Amino acid sequence: MPIIAMTREMGSLGKDVAEGVAKALGVPLLYHEIIDVLADKMRVRKSHVMRLLDGHASLLDRLTADTTSLSIYTAAEISHLANQAGGAVFRGWGAVHVLRDVPHAVCVRVCAPRELRVRRMMDRLGTIDRRRVEEEIDASDEAAAAIVRRNFHADWRDASHYDLILNTERLTVAQCVEEILKLVESEPFAETEASRQTLADLALRAAARAALRAAPDTRRLQLSVAADHGQITLDGIVSSDTERALAERIVARVPGSAGVLNQLRAASDLRSRFA
Repeated sequence: MPIIAMTREMGSLGKDVAEGVAKALGVPLLYHEIIDVLADKMRVRKSHVMRLLDGHASLLDRLTADTTSLSIYTAAEISHLANQAGGAVFRGWGAVHVLRDVPHAVCVRVCAPRELRVRRMMDRLGTIDRRRVEEEIDASDEAAAAIVRRNFHADWRDASHYDLILNTERLTVAQCVEEILKLVESEPFAETEASRQTLADLALRAAARAALRAAPDTRRLQLSVAADHGQITLDGIVSSDTERALAERIVARVPGSAGVLNQLRAASDLRSRFA
């Protein structure tokens, strides 16, 4: 089933395009569904997560935010939903960067000139307060840029991240939907056994990282985690053999894990070796 990951600028009509694609394909449009999971895993209110992601976070919100956990849990939830949903349209949340390496995932950006976006939002909100609308658009753009920069070390406007960029100054919503459907149905984006395996391994790796982050004794570890046909590989330095064994037990319990290749090295062993 098709997977479409989209980013859009406020006022670009990207929301309408996403809804049109989801309806045409008969697949769910996923956006707010992710918030509940993130809030639960991070043990914060949904409103806190929303403010962090839409550019309205206060100084206190930003100071108390666990942005590393937000990044890890977001990637885990997006990849899990993509792997389980049987097709979906993801709007925002950095889904483009999470799913970029899945061969049958179509990555799309919907944009429009800033002046046009300002006029559209003023009409939509029924306001003549241009300055306020400009501030809202700028805050939204900066929040989106910050999420991608922080979580994926990338520029969300970099064209190389997308398979298709649509400018709604020139194209109608219906035309945008049509162009996306053409790409979904094209041979390069056909779903195959190999592409499904890539997605499954991506989801397993993300779930393993999330499990390590959720466990109090391993949440601060900075490990390399990989997955290949169900086997999880752990690499890096831990403080002791006990910590090494604990990390292995945690990821071994992740659903879908077919085994763990534990290449972690204990710092205590390294010290004794070079003493």
